[in-house]
Amino acid sequence: TVAYDGTNYNGWQIQPDAPTVQEYMERATEKLTGTRCAVLCAGRTDSGVHALGQVANFWTDSNIPGEQFRRGLQRFLPHDVAIVDSREVSREFHATYSAIRKRYRYLLYDGPVLPPFLRNMAHRSKRMLEVAAMRDALPHLLGTHDFRCFETDYPNKATSVRTVMDATIARVPHWDLWNTGHEWQPQTTRPHEDPSSPLICFEIMADGFLYNMVRAIVGTLISIGTGRKPSDEIRRVIQSMDRGEAGTTAPAQG
Repeated sequence: TVAYDGTNYNGWQIQPDAPTVQEYMERATEKLTGTRCAVLCAGRTDSGVHALGQVANFWTDSNIPGEQFRRGLQRFLPHDVAIVDSREVSREFHATYSAIRKRYRYLLYDGPVLPPFLRNMAHRSKRMLEVAAMRDALPHLLGTHDFRCFETDYPNKATSVRTVMDATIARVPHWDLWNTGHEWQPQTTRPHEDPSSPLICFEIMADGFLYNMVRAIVGTLISIGTGRKPSDEIRRVIQSMDRGEAGTTAPAQG
């Protein structure tokens, strides 16, 4: 299980002229075991996208115990890639094809000033977002649908039908360590539904996702949260099966 800050990488998959997480993972396995082998993952991430629990696997003839690979690989990885856990699995296990569900998290920030520590971790909305309206839109995502309306450069897969099992959105408490210790208000104030919680967390779980699907959903939710579209816009967009009807693709940083 791998976690990484994707800021400095062009996504997971190896590319000939850009740094990727897979490239560094395969270099680390080669240095540790003496043999270069392919490191497979549960789902490729885009450039700039992060991971908290990316499942990956590789085959090796090394006699190093499975649980020792966590510490061993970490010695050869950059500081922004971390091995969370390692274990031996059966020969039949394949990180990509054995996955039965995946969960994505997207962070939005609609406060007046984005803390610089979050600049690569959350997308700042310049307008206040009505989370209740965004939440009302989520039931339209649940179930099995053709989600080609949220797919960039359709088609990328054999089918664009996916099953969404869960979707939530909520404001989360402001981390105290960001605070200055005194009440502060910017010179230009604007209405806000909860100034103490400008960080918004959207999570979605499905049996799989299409290219840019989560970020396109977030872009559509933003148009709902800012009042430009009604809460049932998600249903209309899915029925249209037209990417042009959905919102813009939200930035990778979130």
